Amino acid sequence: MSQSSSLLPRRRFLLCVGLASLSALQSCSTPDIGSLMPEFLKPDARLTSQPDPALIYAATTDEGFNLPAIPYRQIERRFYRQRIVDPTGERPGTVVVDTKRRFLYLVEQGGTAMRYGVSIGKDGFGWQGEGVIQWRKKWPRWNPPDEMVARQPKLTRYSIGNGGMAPGVDNPLGARALYIFQNGEDTLYRLHGNSDWRSIGKAQSSGCVRLINQDVIDLYNRVPEGARIVVKQ
Repeated sequence: MSQSSSLLPRRRFLLCVGLASLSALQSCSTPDIGSLMPEFLKPDARLTSQPDPALIYAATTDEGFNLPAIPYRQIERRFYRQRIVDPTGERPGTVVVDTKRRFLYLVEQGGTAMRYGVSIGKDGFGWQGEGVIQWRKKWPRWNPPDEMVARQPKLTRYSIGNGGMAPGVDNPLGARALYIFQNGEDTLYRLHGNSDWRSIGKAQSSGCVRLINQDVIDLYNRVPEGARIVVKQ
């Protein structure tokens, strides 16, 4: 994809995630849109043996960035990363997003799935269907488009002309971003990290699908480029 042909989708994507994680600058919520949507998955069967949340959400250093420990006891237990009996029926290696219940599943061999709690922004309800994870990025840089900067002058220092926001814990894209394409075209639908653990399980005012940084790193390490993804509304 040439730079000129990708500019508009890229800018639209930046609008998708631009407000999602700037919790230090602005945060708000919307009514639970998902409550209006039908269930598509049967109740999940939780396995006895689970990752220890004290370990998986502990403080860690990744690519030179220090991630603080997540106060997991303040998050509903159902949104912890956990291995369950696969409820999706999809083939192993498939990523499934359940926007209503705020879960992301990675289907595994042997009838299990790794489940992650997510936050769904209003733009996260804007696309559904099947696609592929075209590419992935560690600690991406954030470049808010000029239209956003014009509306929020305080973001001027992060403008494209000023080089954007450097990767880091407070960056709206977090530790990882996974970019979803369909039929060779950018869907503008993203999975990405976030430092705002309080948003997990909720519908936020902006953004696509966000995970706790420790969880998106785990997902990134398990999911290769080209993996199939199914988003159910």
